[in-house]
Amino acid sequence: LSSGVAFTRGDVDNVSLLWSLLQEVDCVYHLAARVSVPQSILYPREDARVNVGGTVSLMEAMRDTGVGRVILTSSGAVYGRQPRQPVREDDPPHPDSPYAVSKWAAEQYVSTIGELWGLETVALRIFNAYGPGQALPVSHAPVVPRFLWAALTGGSLVVYGDGRQTRDYVYVDDVVAALVAAATTTGLNRQAINIGYGQETSITELIAQVEGATGQRANIIHHAEKSGGVPRLAADISRARALLGFRPRTNLADGLRLTLARDSRFAR
Repeated sequence: LSSGVAFTRGDVDNVSLLWSLLQEVDCVYHLAARVSVPQSILYPREDARVNVGGTVSLMEAMRDTGVGRVILTSSGAVYGRQPRQPVREDDPPHPDSPYAVSKWAAEQYVSTIGELWGLETVALRIFNAYGPGQALPVSHAPVVPRFLWAALTGGSLVVYGDGRQTRDYVYVDDVVAALVAAATTTGLNRQAINIGYGQETSITELIAQVEGATGQRANIIHHAEKSGGVPRLAADISRARALLGFRPRTNLADGLRLTLARDSRFAR
């Protein structure tokens, strides 16, 4: 971290700690969350405590300390299965996991409380973000670092379903640019805004890109009995372009190469 950043470890549900941290703050980026879909299915109560209860605690602390604006990092997962792609912000959400439900609920709490208490609120629905430093837990690791690690170490890439399901992969630098714009742009109050690259990529295509970036042939195992999630999901980023001036600059091929170059775990 740079010298201008102070780090405090704590629980987002700890209101007294939040009071101490929010003194003389103008805007809060709310990124605290449990983010694993499989873990949310196993432990939905803990998911709700952090993602919903922690959000409400933060809003209370903001009110009490006079913070006027919050940028909530929501998720493209709130959309679930949709009849058309790419999805737009006015498409009705169909969350299909406790994690997705918690993000949708957090959006509603933030918007409703913001309206009641006169706080500015913006929700960024971030799709499949990836990049250097992304967590690589032993179980339920995100797909991009998991595939990169498996390709580099000779491990197996497990593909659930038929591999044709699509997602929208957005590089971390583009996500950060959107976050900065959301805090510094006027006229965004109560908006929900998709943040993605704006392109569908299938799991099969992702594997081909991983092979190209690593120079390694992947050992692919298909697990047809387990679902790969919703069949298609990609972001319509027209609103982000119009309101934030958002222009994602890093395509998937470049993003994978940058991840390999900037993350010491992948050094060869």
